[in-house]
Amino acid sequence: MDARLVCSALSLLLSLPGAALGSGDDGWSMKVHSEVRGMEGYPVVLPCTFSHPQHSQHSSLQVLWRLGHGVGATVLYRCTSRPGTPTCEPGPQQDQRYRLEGNPREHDLSLRINGATLQDSGRYYCRVEVQGREHVSFEDKMGTRLRVEAAPKILTLAVEGSEQSGYTALCRVQGSPLPDVQWLGPDDLLEGSLVGPLSQGSAAHFHTVSQLRDVEPGQQYTCSASNPLGKEQATLYVLPPRPPMSMTGASPPLLLLLSLSLGAKVLLLVGMGVWVVQGGALQGISCWAK
Repeated sequence: MDARLVCSALSLLLSLPGAALGSGDDGWSMKVHSEVRGMEGYPVVLPCTFSHPQHSQHSSLQVLWRLGHGVGATVLYRCTSRPGTPTCEPGPQQDQRYRLEGNPREHDLSLRINGATLQDSGRYYCRVEVQGREHVSFEDKMGTRLRVEAAPKILTLAVEGSEQSGYTALCRVQGSPLPDVQWLGPDDLLEGSLVGPLSQGSAAHFHTVSQLRDVEPGQQYTCSASNPLGKEQATLYVLPPRPPMSMTGASPPLLLLLSLSLGAKVLLLVGMGVWVVQGGALQGISCWAK
């Protein structure tokens, strides 16, 4: 057979959606979804089905799900299905958020993730190993991309700066798709600017920070975050700077309270002195009488 024809056929196989490669007998195949979308806080299922030679029905099957590919991949789920048992037993340290939705004996390796989070987004790979004398394995090479979506959430809204340098309002939000942030002032729409992500890693893809410069004390400003799944707003009131406290600049009621407090302490000390003197005098008179 022409070598160029063989290479062309192999390239076509690798480019097909859901294609998988494995080491084993002919007749293996695996089907996965190229992409699955889920909502934050809800369960999501990653479908994966396979076929294999019938003689492997009498062998133990090990199921493996990974997040990522290559050296940096993370094993999320592992279980073993033994002959004659309908269940796939996970290991003792298995995270309970993950469980096998399908039955490996029915060629179903679908994975269920409970309470999906934004950090669960990524590409997942399923793998099955036939254990025993004819130890073979089969793995999906294309992977399933999981997109976890979430409505906007305002994480922090604060003001930083000073009277000399000026004040800046910062609004940090999260969501997927990444929310659009707008600022509303006392009278109209204001123009803010985006700031680079404050953290590194996958979490930075779901966070954005918008800043509004030259905010004025005594005014209120609203941060509005929106994406196709919803909208959230938070309002910030910028307090005027407090004047420095001093005795000369204190208000008359405060001075009156301080005066009353000091006067009470003086009267208390004078009263104690009189009591001590009187007590000593009485004791001296008593002794003279004897």
